[in-house]
Amino acid sequence: MSSAKQSRLANKECSVARAMELVGDRWSILILREAYYGVKRFDEFELYVGIAPNILSTRLKKLVSAGIMRQVPLPEHSRRYEYVLTEKGRDFFPAYLALKKWGDDWLADPAGPQVVFRDCTAGHPIKYPEIRGADGEPLRLEDVEVVAGAGAVPFNRNRFGGASPGGRKTAGPMHSPVKSGITSRQ
Repeated sequence: MSSAKQSRLANKECSVARAMELVGDRWSILILREAYYGVKRFDEFELYVGIAPNILSTRLKKLVSAGIMRQVPLPEHSRRYEYVLTEKGRDFFPAYLALKKWGDDWLADPAGPQVVFRDCTAGHPIKYPEIRGADGEPLRLEDVEVVAGAGAVPFNRNRFGGASPGGRKTAGPMHSPVKSGITSRQ
């Protein structure tokens, strides 16, 4: 099998590629944004996202089919539904927050972000998730090593080295994290 075909297979099996297939387009993320804001009805998604009804219908069907949202019939309208986040959809919230934080840090108006999330109990802005090492210290890209996981296809085992069931590298070339071209924001 050619390297290009092996690469395509590895991408097909990649968790990030699979996630992007479900939520990686602008409309799906904006629909999820509105769901996290509490929106449940088709006409509200249409209004707040600014999306054409045919595109909204297609994206909602995809999110429902993927188990990220579910349709709940409205008691007052037998042919209409609310769209409610499932556990799978609620579990995406930290990923959404990471994307929002990046956008707020790098792309928001100088006056600040349009929307902030507050802790319902304390009333304070939430603290965004931070990637931390086993010692509890924050991790940056430079602190992370990429190794093949237990479910790696042969292409990625070869690329990143073999992995034991615990994810520890057992063989293959060392790949140090990319250190050039990384800038930090002050």
